[in-house]
Amino acid sequence: MSYTWNFAPVLANADLLALGLVNTLKVTATALACGVPLGLVLALMRLSPRRWLAWPAGAVIEVFRTTPPLVQLFWFFFALPILLDVEMTPFAAAALTFSIQSAAFFAEVFRGGIVSVEKGQWEAARAIGMNPAQTMRRVVLPQAVKRMIPAFMERAIELMKTTTLVATVSYADLLFQANEVAQKTFRPLEVFTAAALLYFVVIFAASTLAQWFERRLAASGEGTLR
Repeated sequence: MSYTWNFAPVLANADLLALGLVNTLKVTATALACGVPLGLVLALMRLSPRRWLAWPAGAVIEVFRTTPPLVQLFWFFFALPILLDVEMTPFAAAALTFSIQSAAFFAEVFRGGIVSVEKGQWEAARAIGMNPAQTMRRVVLPQAVKRMIPAFMERAIELMKTTTLVATVSYADLLFQANEVAQKTFRPLEVFTAAALLYFVVIFAASTLAQWFERRLAASGEGTLR
């Protein structure tokens, strides 16, 4: 059986797909903006010799790295409002879920980057009179972050793929909007092909940028983390 492709209905609803893409990028950007600093805090807590700091951080990291993101999203959207008697919008649930989940992954990236800095760097900073906080801020983190950039970008790419789950709580991301347009136009092949192409363009661009950073770091002699 032959199929006649017709992208006219897709073009007629391009504004809805564009809005969905913007909403997808909004969730991704929010999760990154919140997840990176929270991940650093969790990493520093986990590296702390004080168990009352290290153990809670380790628990948060392991729970959010080992449980399915869809379960986490449902818990924040359906269970948390019951427990706290608050309203939870789809965007708030998505942002909260992916921010904490990203923080758990970023914490391990930060931890790996920090421990990869040679012990001599710590000793040299101590020898010139820096305290541990100054050493971390001025010596260790600048070197560690440079090595972690490719890993951060790869995580950001994975995060954008994972955000397709927000359609299950009726957040109007690209996948949700594509499904709405497909039902309205009865052209699922064309609509989801267009959605796939939009995802491909954005993610391929981010992946290419990550590879460029990695090549630059390799050329400069800096190691990178995976």
